[in-house]
Amino acid sequence: QAGIQVGNSCWELYCLEHGIQPDGLMPSDTSLGIARDAFNTFFSETSAGKHVPRALFVDLEPTVIDEVKTGKYRQLFHPEQLISHKEDAANNFARGHYTVGREVVDLCLDRIRKLADNCTGLQGFLVFNAVGGGTGSGLGSLLLERLSVDYGRKSKLGFTIYPSPQISTAVVEPYNSVLSTHSLIEHTDVVVLLDNEAIYDICKRSLDIERPTYTN
Repeated sequence: QAGIQVGNSCWELYCLEHGIQPDGLMPSDTSLGIARDAFNTFFSETSAGKHVPRALFVDLEPTVIDEVKTGKYRQLFHPEQLISHKEDAANNFARGHYTVGREVVDLCLDRIRKLADNCTGLQGFLVFNAVGGGTGSGLGSLLLERLSVDYGRKSKLGFTIYPSPQISTAVVEPYNSVLSTHSLIEHTDVVVLLDNEAIYDICKRSLDIERPTYTN
């Protein structure tokens, strides 16, 4: 959930930064189908001039993915880049890593391979996830391990949200984060750590939001 929400907000900012509309079109771009600008690192351009993010959104249950599919930027993403499963990992690292997550990991890697094949010079991966829940920790670790096998020399940068003692949604968050941290140490080059409490403080202090929620 967290990775999708943070990732979705990031793509919104990328679009605003480069003048790309929510439907992927860019009125100021006159070079249709020619990847000559800096933003083509993050977007692939179709022959019709639509800019599609080089991104994959994955969750084991459909609720948050459905929010992206029905949100403002629903036309930006290719349907194949939004993967959801039938049941979540129930805040259980083992379910995300060994059982339910294993059912979708091959599909995820196949979609990643298609995105990678579409790159002229793949540099690496940006991974957004939280390690408090079962999917972000379990499936996130599994994906990182498989990416290391398939794309060994490519850089992997993680933006990882850690649980905090004051703000918690599940009692098992510390266990999930500890189990996931081992994989982060082994299989990522750089990790930017965020914790929920610090993010809430930023919302209060810098963004003037009196009562922040997870949607902020």
